[in-house]
Amino acid sequence: MHPNAEMLAVLLLGNLMLPLVSAQNAGFVKSPMSETKLTGDAFELYCDVVGNPTPEIQWWYAEINRAESFKQLWDGARKRRVSINTAYGANGVSVLGITRLTLEDSGTYECRASNDPRRNDLRQNPAITWIRAQATISVLQKPKINASDQTTVSVDTSSKPVILQCNLTTAHTPHKESYWMKNGQEIPNTRTELRNTAHRINKPRADDSGEYMCVYTFDMAPNANATIEVKAKPDITGHKRSENKNEGENATMYCRSVGYPHPTWTWRKVDGTSYTDIDNSTGRFFIANRDNFTELSIINLDINTDPGVYECNATNVIGNTAETTILRVRSHLAPLWPFLGVLAEIIILVVIIVVYEKRKRPDDIIDDDEPVGPMKTNSTNNHKDKNIRQRNTK
Repeated sequence: MHPNAEMLAVLLLGNLMLPLVSAQNAGFVKSPMSETKLTGDAFELYCDVVGNPTPEIQWWYAEINRAESFKQLWDGARKRRVSINTAYGANGVSVLGITRLTLEDSGTYECRASNDPRRNDLRQNPAITWIRAQATISVLQKPKINASDQTTVSVDTSSKPVILQCNLTTAHTPHKESYWMKNGQEIPNTRTELRNTAHRINKPRADDSGEYMCVYTFDMAPNANATIEVKAKPDITGHKRSENKNEGENATMYCRSVGYPHPTWTWRKVDGTSYTDIDNSTGRFFIANRDNFTELSIINLDINTDPGVYECNATNVIGNTAETTILRVRSHLAPLWPFLGVLAEIIILVVIIVVYEKRKRPDDIIDDDEPVGPMKTNSTNNHKDKNIRQRNTK
């Protein structure tokens, strides 16, 4: 055989054997975990598998005490309460989610994975061609909690305390304790073992508004909670009163508020009795809003059009409030103004001195050619000579 033909045969055989050498059976990187939930809640199960080729993933379900009667789950099942999201790459990753849980959702959920070419052959035993990972989901009846109605904090009633109350009326397992939360954070010193719990706000203000939650804990069941909304009109607690910039620079103005629900923010430029709404469509004005904070940025300031009064407005279902910021835009020569002022003063002073010197009277000037003191005349000398001659004659 020709040497080149032998080499080609070796390469061809190597390419044919490469898929066999690099093939990898399916295996779990992450398996679903068992959970206990309450009616009305939701859960998600994760399944991450590896293999070459990338394994196919399926989800199956069996009712409690009927572990052999598995049924395949599909996206959109159970009146669209079931969602299945699967992505294939180097690994296969799938997430099973079910919302608005009922007692009938309890059971065994199974993630199946396989990259066996015979996996969908009905003549094959699925127990051989598919690997499986199971999780048990137990759904318990949610305890009944009677909670206070939502309330509104206003300026007129700010002196009246607000009392929030919760009462655990029905629970299938004994509770341990309860505590209060505000906006997802536990309120200190609110834990108690009583079924009836209350939280008192002595002097409610706008920053006391928010989403309050009473939480009950149990030994053999998940926590149960009830939500009470305390609403208030937005109150802007921080903003820039003025902003001074040079033309061509960027300016930033902001407003920060308290109050609940979180407000809708708007910006506008006020010109006397008229105003102009501001949005992100111009390419120079940019507004960024998040919950109780808003920020307006203006790039490449124009000294002719940008100076003025800018107003931020916060609005929610209870009311609205606004604050203004004065934007001043200076010329490029503004940094030179102090120097030019001093230079002008010096020039004026020099001119005054020169004019003063020029306007002096001639009498005030002394001629260096004139003698300083009075000069003796010849007549005096003549008198002396005459007296001398008269003495000599006697």
